[in-house]
Parts: sequence; C-alpha cells; structure tokens
Amino acid sequence: MSDRQPENDSATSGPTAFDERLSVPVWWYLPTAGIGVLLAAEIHMGYPGVRSWIGYVVLIPLCLLVTWWWGRSRVTVGDGRLTADERSIPLSSVGETDTVARADKREAMGPDLDPAAYVLHRAWVGPLVRVEVTDPSVPEPYWVVSTRRPEQLRAAIAAQAAGVR
Repeated sequence: MSDRQPENDSATSGPTAFDERLSVPVWWYLPTAGIGVLLAAEIHMGYPGVRSWIGYVVLIPLCLLVTWWWGRSRVTVGDGRLTADERSIPLSSVGETDTVARADKREAMGPDLDPAAYVLHRAWVGPLVRVEVTDPSVPEPYWVVSTRRPEQLRAAIAAQAAGVR
C-alpha cells in the first residue's frame, strides 16, 4: 500500500488534495476466512453429499466480502469539499481542525463527543481529526473522522479552504 496521494483529475472534478481509503488491515482476511471455514464446517457436519460443500462455497466468500465492506469508507478533500464516506461538506463551512491521538480516542469518542456531531470512526485506524463546522445551517457542530494521516488531511483542508474563501 502506498502513502502517495493520488491526483485524480477528470472532466467532472478538479484535483484531489487528499484521498484515503480506510481499509481494514490485510491480515484480517486470514482470520475472516478461518471464521468462514468454521461456519461452513458446521453445515458440512449436518449434511451429507454435495450439499455439505454449499456452506464453504457461500460462507467463505461472504465473510471475506463483509470484511472488505467494513473497509470501503473513503475520506477525500477536493473540489472545495470534505467528503467522509458518503457525507460531504463545503470547505467554506469548515473552521479549525484538531488531531486526536490514538491515546485520546476514548475520551473524544465518549464523554467529550457531542451527540449531534458527524462521526466516521473506524476502530482499526489510530488517530482522528476533528473538524469544526462554522456554518449555522449545517446541523453538526463538528465532524470526527478517522485517518491514518491526520497532518496531511489537516493540511489539505487548510490549503483547499484558503482557496475557497
């Protein structure tokens, strides 16, 4: 996996200043396949013949698909917008950003969390970035977004927001 930031230029969008997929660790696929095998073995023990293999054919790919689905979220900054998963906010509505270290996640996601905040949290991703929302028409007071590269995300937000304002 590369830490290089892609520059996605297309006819419909400008350059992307930050793009990160919050994928699960690659090693998770091995235990996931093992869980699929164990579940399929339960079915295998109950049915004789060809029907006994249906569990393997269905459950192993299903377990792997679920693991892939957990890691499909993406965080991007580009075209004057911050996009986290499928939610998006214009950078003209963004104020200060703050990095929350892995050691401080429990506090930030527990007692300090505003129930109205938008949260894109992935437990397997260490740090968080808290993004203040300054537009009163946006219902969230701030966004909390998981990222493996918090300083790069904050720099991209600042650079793009300066260009928007």
